[in-house]
Amino acid sequence: MEQPSQQPQDRQPPQRGRPVPESSDRPEPARPPAPSEPAPERSEPEPERSEPPSVPSEPPGGASPASGTPYGTPGPYSPGPYSPGPYGPYGPAGPGGPGAVLPGPYGTPQRSTNGPAVASLVAGVVCCLPPLGLVLGLVALAQIKKKGQSGKGLAVSGIVLSAVSCLLVVSGLVSGSFGDVWDGFRKAVDEAGRSQTAFALRTGQCYDVDGDPEAVTSDIEVVDCARAHEGEVTGNFPLSGLAKWPGDDAIDRIATDRCEEISYTYTLDYWAVPDRVWSFYYYPSRASWRTGDRNVTCTFIVDGGEPLKGSLRRDETTLDAGQVVFLTHMNPVVDALNSEPEDDADEDLAANRAWASRVHAALTGASRELTAHSWAGARKKPVAALVEELDVAAKEWRRLAGAADAGAYWAHYDAAYALTAWKAESAAREELGLAAPEPETGTDGSRLS
Repeated sequence: MEQPSQQPQDRQPPQRGRPVPESSDRPEPARPPAPSEPAPERSEPEPERSEPPSVPSEPPGGASPASGTPYGTPGPYSPGPYSPGPYGPYGPAGPGGPGAVLPGPYGTPQRSTNGPAVASLVAGVVCCLPPLGLVLGLVALAQIKKKGQSGKGLAVSGIVLSAVSCLLVVSGLVSGSFGDVWDGFRKAVDEAGRSQTAFALRTGQCYDVDGDPEAVTSDIEVVDCARAHEGEVTGNFPLSGLAKWPGDDAIDRIATDRCEEISYTYTLDYWAVPDRVWSFYYYPSRASWRTGDRNVTCTFIVDGGEPLKGSLRRDETTLDAGQVVFLTHMNPVVDALNSEPEDDADEDLAANRAWASRVHAALTGASRELTAHSWAGARKKPVAALVEELDVAAKEWRRLAGAADAGAYWAHYDAAYALTAWKAESAAREELGLAAPEPETGTDGSRLS
């Protein structure tokens, strides 16, 4: 059964982040003078002296006889017992007097913050493990007192928040409201997991699209195939061997044939596909191609009518061995019949004879393989009856393939086609648990075959 392909739709490209700027307009921080540079001058004016102080000359080795430091001549800061140089461990002697302690990296060590105190506050805020927050807070208070650390306020806050969280959890368990909240949270997580993009669709997933299923889209919702849905993914394939964006028309030519092949391998039971269902696909847009997207996603979609319910998958993962044997050898007969040339025998006899030969080969192949398989129980009789009909039809198609001219071809054409309406096929499919073609009816509704 041939299903025409729909016009493909492209997907939206993912967004890319902004690049990090290569340069910054921030001014560079001032650096302290190197040890070989003189110390910075003080802004306060020096008191007037009656006579200038004598400065001894620098001896070899760079040490000053006055201060004994490696920084050369003493600067305007008077050296004292706690300031051996302009950037000694306690800072210069400044307004606080010689040896004054200054804050910062060169001052006294800062008290460290207690780690369990921070963890207690975090556990209390997120309300995930209230008892843990209580325990961490109590441990933190003991450590802070013993080690002289900071963080007492954090520990107390963590204890209070954790205690409140414990009360809320107990109250929720008693009243039952906690279960409702948990169910709501779980449903929200499930919905978030279902919201995906067309890039992430996998074989066998059923989905819905917000709006027209055939519109340009990137956002879809994966749903359970048992519920009503608009589409079902039949497979994926990469666009390989293309150095640059090939254009919509080129991808359309590739995807049409490949997706039809993939879709009808996904559903070996052709008759299980409703008439309102079409082969469809999503392919990269020009923008998503630049980001590396090369994947084509093949699907079935509903083109009007009621949505689908249940999966259309009919392959080795869902069928038994007998069903697979039957379908894999009967489907080539259907495919061969559907490949009839557009030009008839009067215009192109050679092409029509070649087509008749393909149908004959498919019929004989199906007969041979169905006979070779061991059919169990009630399946054996209807399959054997179908094989007899296939053999009769194969003889007529062989005559058609060997027609000497167009007249001889037309003499066998109608008879050959009439023999492809196998009466035993419906019974065999029913016994195998497969979908069966609808019987042909006349204008009055009566069954013709």
